[in-house]
Amino acid sequence: MKIGELSKTTGCSIQTIRYYEKEGLLSTPERTEGNYRLYGERALKELEFIKHCRSLDIPLIDVKRLIELKNKPEESCASVNKLIAQQLALVNNRMRELKALKAELQQMASSCTTENTIEACGIIKSLDS
Repeated sequence: MKIGELSKTTGCSIQTIRYYEKEGLLSTPERTEGNYRLYGERALKELEFIKHCRSLDIPLIDVKRLIELKNKPEESCASVNKLIAQQLALVNNRMRELKALKAELQQMASSCTTENTIEACGIIKSLDS
């Protein structure tokens, strides 16, 4: 299939597919005589793997490492476990930060009523301090 069809099938933009190819995340596709890229089932599976990793917010550098490891099935999976543990730690940290953000926003929301003027607005005072 050509890049447009791969894009429609996977939901990835053509620019993203080209970027992944340039970064070495996708195998180099075959070319037609007219120099159009031709992608097969392998590219489709590679792109689905990348999309799944990205949906887990795994950075591209780590996705590339996972692809390299995936292509060496005889190696230990210890480095994969370590990479996922690091990603989980990042997610846990982000969750703590988001909980703190939520608490601050809730406190701000409770500091003001709609009957106040802007001059007396507790939210504006909070943001101004």
